[in-house]
Parts: sequence; structure tokens; C-alpha cells
Amino acid sequence: MDAPADEDRSRDDEEVGAGARAFVDWIVVVAVALTVAFLVRGFVLAHFVVEGSSMDTTLATGDRVFVNKLSYRLHDPNRGDVVVLHQISGTNERDLIKRVIALPGETIEMTNCEVRITEEGATESRVLSEPYLDLDVISATCGGDFEPVSVPADHVFVMGDNRSGSQDSRNLGPIAESDLVGRAFVVFWPSADWRWL
Repeated sequence: MDAPADEDRSRDDEEVGAGARAFVDWIVVVAVALTVAFLVRGFVLAHFVVEGSSMDTTLATGDRVFVNKLSYRLHDPNRGDVVVLHQISGTNERDLIKRVIALPGETIEMTNCEVRITEEGATESRVLSEPYLDLDVISATCGGDFEPVSVPADHVFVMGDNRSGSQDSRNLGPIAESDLVGRAFVVFWPSADWRWL
């Protein structure tokens, strides 16, 4: 008569043991998933919400983009990249989104809405082709002309696609590559606006 009671107890102990193992397995899975998520968000991928009109019509207020934070640890910025950068002014710090226009060692100037680049080692400037600009957005002034600016080593010159409505390197000066958070590569929200940048 004692044997069935022992068997029941043994079965109960096995069920409790299996339940405890399943609980521990779930804790491990959740801990690993959270660790991976924090590592990815901290070192690989971030998202950025666009505010303002400085990148019209490429990006609009409310657009959400993914930013590859590893890009500039693996290679230098390229002309035309859409980048998120840190801007510190006084005690305020905020992130901006702009486009890389000139690279280290180059000289950039703008006259009559035409951007001219003199590449390192070149003697003559060339007009920069900018197919991403919306001619309906750019006003006649494009934010005004500016004299030639030399981009120092480890810096880039950035501008917004809405030239007359952007605070960028024309005001801030060339941006240190160390201030680049990463390269924005896709608009993921709103879903109707999904596209590669």
C-alpha cells in the first residue's frame, strides 16, 4: 500500500523539478535576450526620430530611422551619407541629422546655391552633383553663400537638404568624426514612408 504513495510523491517531485528547470530556462533565455538587446542598442543599432524641416523632403518630422553605429568604426564617412551627430551648445546636448557634403582635406564653398568642392590635392573646384535635393524646397538664397572652408583631418562638413532651413556646418563649423553617432540607413516608420537612405 505504501508503494503507490511513494510513486505519487516521486511523480510530484519530478513535476516540481521539471517546472523549476523550465522556469530557470526561461530566466536564462530572457536574460540573454535582454543582454543582446542592450548590446545591440548600445553598440550596433539605434533609432532616431526626426524633428524639424532641415532635411525636407528627404526626411520629415516624425520619420523614424535606424542608425548603424558601427559604420564609422569600420570605415570613414562618405560624401552623401545621412548621419546623426551630437551637437553640444552650452549646457544643451542634442542629436541632429544631416548629410555629409565635404570630407577631410577638402575645401567647400557655396555661391548662388551651387556647392563647389576642391578635393585634396586638386587645383580646381568642381560643382557637386546633389540629386537628393528637392528643387521645390530650395529657395533662391539656399541659406546664403559662404566663403571657402577647409575641412580639417578627422572632420566632415555637413548640411541639411533644406539648405535655407538648416543649422549645420555653415553655423557649427566642420564636425569631428568622433561626434558622429552613425549612419542613418533606412526610414522604418511610418511604414508608408519605408525606404533606404
